[in-house]
Amino acid sequence: MSRDRVIIFDTTLRDGEQAPGATMNLEEKLLIAKTLEKMGVDVIEAGFPAASNGDFAAVNRIASVIKNSTICGLARAKKSDIERTAQAIAPAARPRIHTFLATSPIHMEFKLKMGEEQVISMIKDSVTLARNLCPEVDWSPEDATRSKRDFLFKAIETAIDAGATTINIPDTVGYTTPDEYFDLISAIKNKVKNIDKAVISTHCHNDLGLAVANSLAGMRAGARQIECTINGIGERAGNAALEEIVMAIKTRGDFYQIETGIDSTMISRASKLVSTITGFTVQPNKAIVGANAFAHESGIHQDGMLKNRETYEIMTPQSVGLDKAQLRLGKLSGRAAFKDRVKEIGYELSDEAIDSAFKKFKDLADKKKEILDEDLISLIDDSLVHSKTRYQLLELEVKCGTGRISEVLIKIKIDSDEVETRLRSVDGPVDAIFTAIKTLIPHNANLDLYQVQAVTEGTDAQANVVVRLKQNNRIFSANGADVDVLRASAIAYINCLDRLNKI
Repeated sequence: MSRDRVIIFDTTLRDGEQAPGATMNLEEKLLIAKTLEKMGVDVIEAGFPAASNGDFAAVNRIASVIKNSTICGLARAKKSDIERTAQAIAPAARPRIHTFLATSPIHMEFKLKMGEEQVISMIKDSVTLARNLCPEVDWSPEDATRSKRDFLFKAIETAIDAGATTINIPDTVGYTTPDEYFDLISAIKNKVKNIDKAVISTHCHNDLGLAVANSLAGMRAGARQIECTINGIGERAGNAALEEIVMAIKTRGDFYQIETGIDSTMISRASKLVSTITGFTVQPNKAIVGANAFAHESGIHQDGMLKNRETYEIMTPQSVGLDKAQLRLGKLSGRAAFKDRVKEIGYELSDEAIDSAFKKFKDLADKKKEILDEDLISLIDDSLVHSKTRYQLLELEVKCGTGRISEVLIKIKIDSDEVETRLRSVDGPVDAIFTAIKTLIPHNANLDLYQVQAVTEGTDAQANVVVRLKQNNRIFSANGADVDVLRASAIAYINCLDRLNKI
């Protein structure tokens, strides 16, 4: 039996980037966009071109490079925004403008300071302009789930008459519940007379932890596009998580009778890439992509798994790109074996990138007996993300111990210059390292987060360190990986300063 297909609209690069500390540069956005395209994402919302020249440049570059996904840019209901967005997405093979205007009483009164007729007029003018500049227009009534139904229906009808091809229904503040959202999408299908001329979309926030449930409820009611992000990142509690949406539809196809065009074996790879770039670590018990998602510790569970994996596993690790029967590499492995494994786990690297990653692999193999896929992913993502940094850690020596003052010698390359310093601290080796780096790379940022995680199991596991700095109410995050946790800490701090000083 043929199934309906739902459009996956990924907004990691736009709404996801609005999470404090998730700022990405152009090359990082392009890397994520290429991964999303390879996954089979239908629509990539690449940014908000009118927000800054940097955002415009990123959207324009992505529109020039990506060929298989629709490239969308966000615009407020303003002439200048819409025209700027149209310019940014012009090179795209499939361009789309996403414009929006609030329709809830609280937003209209306090934010827009406009009455209903003014809002209707603005919807008509803005959507008409967008449609004249682009063949696809996605229109959103901001705060739709707290809007008055009759006025919401009128606004949607106006947008479609003006040329909107997709109508997105945002639960902007994560307020609704699955039953309510199902009812709202059903009402829109039944009461908006021209709704057959547009695709209904969902955009759900996770303030009550219901974003995925609400999105799936909307889909069941007739929505055929779902807006989501990798790892569910986004403002406040985030957005509906792409990996959860996709795997719910795939695993429960018997129930939903819907399919997506997503290659689910790319999910783990995309999750790790976004985590590396944003510095947002994934919680171990996170559905689908958490470290414990396919772990079984209970004796009863382990016994059942040994007899039949389906007793406690509703999907396989391989279905999301985790290969438990992985080939293990070591220090004697050659470039050919390394290149083959890199390709098998989803990377397509240039010869230059392969050479750079292989050198780092050899350095790691001298310190770690076996290199697992998780190690490779961490190593390659770190290499790709931080390949063009101004700062590079050259040398680190640390002397510390119980009851003694910590001493560090650190040498850093800044552009083409090498600088070094020695420093002592009574507050431990990490404080000594960070203070020494601050003397070499002066800044006014405060340390907002310092977090250490192991990439794999074992005493020789790579440490993945996340550092988050706050300066002038802006938050910057970065990570660093090494088998030496102190060295990883220094790398993470330096990478974060590089990100901070590029903004």
